Amino acid sequence: MNLLMMLAALSGAIAVAAGAFGAHGAGGAAVEWLKTGAHYQLVHAVAALVALRLEARGPAWLFVIGGAVFAGTLYLMALGAPRWLGAITPVGGALLIAGWLWLAWVAMRG
Repeated sequence: MNLLMMLAALSGAIAVAAGAFGAHGAGGAAVEWLKTGAHYQLVHAVAALVALRLEARGPAWLFVIGGAVFAGTLYLMALGAPRWLGAITPVGGALLIAGWLWLAWVAMRG
């Protein structure tokens, strides 16, 4: 089994679960953190699967890892973790941006 494909699929499932929890079980700022995290994680789970289809494993890894860091820190804060974790969230965002830039470079090279 392809580990990266499995992780991308699990990332999508986690995103849907987090979004559902944000819509039906959370309150206050947690709702927005869950909504934002779920949106970014789901988009990048799909992007990772597309990158895999294009045989661009590097960008796919960045999408999965970046999505986990970005969304994971937001999910943890929504569940009551300290807000200083919000300082780590941009690291995940930077990985996501790097994934898109790497994918663009792969496309440019043909």
